[in-house]
Amino acid sequence: MKILILGAGQVGSTVAANLASEANDITLVDAKSDLLEDLRDRLDIQTVTGHASNPEVLKKAGVEDADMLIAVTTSDETNMVACQVAHILFHTPTKIARVRSRAYLQHRELFSNEAVPVDVLISPEQIISSYVHRLIEYPGALQVLDFAEGKVQLVGVKAYYGGPLVGRAISTMREHMPGIDTRVAAIYRHGRGIVPEGNRVIEADDEVFFIAARKDIRAVMAELRKRESPFKRIMLAGGGNIGMRLAQSLEGKYQVKLLEHSKSRSEFLCRELNKTIVLLGDSADKDLLLEENIDQMDVFCALTNDDEANILSAMLAKKLGARKVMSLINRPAYVDLIESQESIDVAISPQLVTIGALLTHVRRGDVVAVHSLRRGAAEAIEAIAHGDSSTSKVVGRRIDEIDLPEGADIGALVRGDEVLMAHHDIVIEAEDHLILFLLNKKKIHEVEKLFQVGVTFI
Repeated sequence: MKILILGAGQVGSTVAANLASEANDITLVDAKSDLLEDLRDRLDIQTVTGHASNPEVLKKAGVEDADMLIAVTTSDETNMVACQVAHILFHTPTKIARVRSRAYLQHRELFSNEAVPVDVLISPEQIISSYVHRLIEYPGALQVLDFAEGKVQLVGVKAYYGGPLVGRAISTMREHMPGIDTRVAAIYRHGRGIVPEGNRVIEADDEVFFIAARKDIRAVMAELRKRESPFKRIMLAGGGNIGMRLAQSLEGKYQVKLLEHSKSRSEFLCRELNKTIVLLGDSADKDLLLEENIDQMDVFCALTNDDEANILSAMLAKKLGARKVMSLINRPAYVDLIESQESIDVAISPQLVTIGALLTHVRRGDVVAVHSLRRGAAEAIEAIAHGDSSTSKVVGRRIDEIDLPEGADIGALVRGDEVLMAHHDIVIEAEDHLILFLLNKKKIHEVEKLFQVGVTFI
């Protein structure tokens, strides 16, 4: 697939790296030539220097025969105009734009072929705030991902010493939870992925990813780690778009405090938020944190656009007694460092959280959801089975008859409103939603081919 990416910032460069590794034809456009030169040296991509919405620049970048345009510059207006130019002048089939401003997003009628022809809108702030909200809903979770409109969830937890299932084989899960059906999708031990075979024993400190119906998630978590009481008191550091959106989604159910260093922004937040307590001050101010009872906070979440400030304030909050701390971290090297030292409970990479929404529209076959796992090394995807036994490689076949690539596993499927764990003898039917886990995302094309309806198979 020929893909044109506009904007070589954190999101654009991450998307380019992911897609280039999958043998796509990628061209990256940005006004900063030094940034493009560095990326060209590291990635198998082409680059063009220039303004992203300029017709001549787009033409030079090959927009005339591009299958897809992904506009992720830092300017909403540039992204929107680029999609308009690509549509009107070059008839680009698929146009994706990152739009951050709520002023635009609340008027969806703007985004049509008659106005601004954007096929897919990506709002990173909304995606990230929803991601953090799910982590707060499930104390103890490292990652919580929705599939099939929330009917099924994939949850990552760290196995706790003394947990009922720790020291036991995966196959014993059904004995412990006779009324609950769940599947272990993957295990990571010392950073290395392990195929979750039935005789595999779960060890303390393993990162265990399991899949289950939404209603059963808490019960399964209790088998892997000690039961944690629900969160009540939340402190957010940073009142930008992400912090404000998250506060709005939390304040109806939780006691929320929000720290913001800008006086004008604080005043704006006071007007926009209903129940959240807005505090003017520095999130790394020890005296302020103590004064606001940081030791009684269930969650401290650092959400500013400054990695260093987020890391330091989260570490300080942890030291002062916050029960769980999370930090938004843009630089991949920082994420690796923080996770290896375990000084912060959850390091959130905006690029990896956002990229799933983009990959959903790049995948071939009817792939309706993509989530990046383990810093992009693995993926969880939701695909819909179409066709019949003569035109599909999955429909009409038992799960153990499907030729999955090594490291790929079907965890569950959704049939209408029914959630079924992927036991070997289940026969796939047309329109089933299958949730798959890929330890090695390089195998994605082999999985995509399984879900493409083609000519009759003999």
